[in-house]
Amino acid sequence: MILADEVRCLRSLPLFSSVDAARLKLLAFNSERVRFSPGQVLFHQGDAGDAAYVILRGSAEVTVETPFGMVKVATIERNSLIGEISLLGDGERTATVIATTQLETLRINKENFLKLMTESPKFMLCVLEVLSSRLSRTTQELAKHKGQYEFA
Repeated sequence: MILADEVRCLRSLPLFSSVDAARLKLLAFNSERVRFSPGQVLFHQGDAGDAAYVILRGSAEVTVETPFGMVKVATIERNSLIGEISLLGDGERTATVIATTQLETLRINKENFLKLMTESPKFMLCVLEVLSSRLSRTTQELAKHKGQYEFA
């Protein structure tokens, strides 16, 4: 995939849609293409967040460790961004992500991601909207399952 293709891929993600072409091109240029084999771990829950990944090809499984073992919470596919939550502050990874197929990603390091946030207020607002939406969905899911694992 050439740089123009990576920029097109980034532009297709709602999170990056408001970022101007020059900044997206610079972000793609400064990012690293990383491939994973099926079963290979991108990162583990609890790891320090050092990068976000854009899925260019393939799919991966998102799991979280619970008192009852590992639970699959999502499958992510092409044109998805993962790992960005842990880039804010000194956060840890909130889940483990494992490639389920041959996976090709664009690895955006923390420094470049945060730089884009400071240079593009629209991008920062999009990140906040995504995080707010995920928090809302997670809160609703927890409320649905509250008491399911409580013991008398």
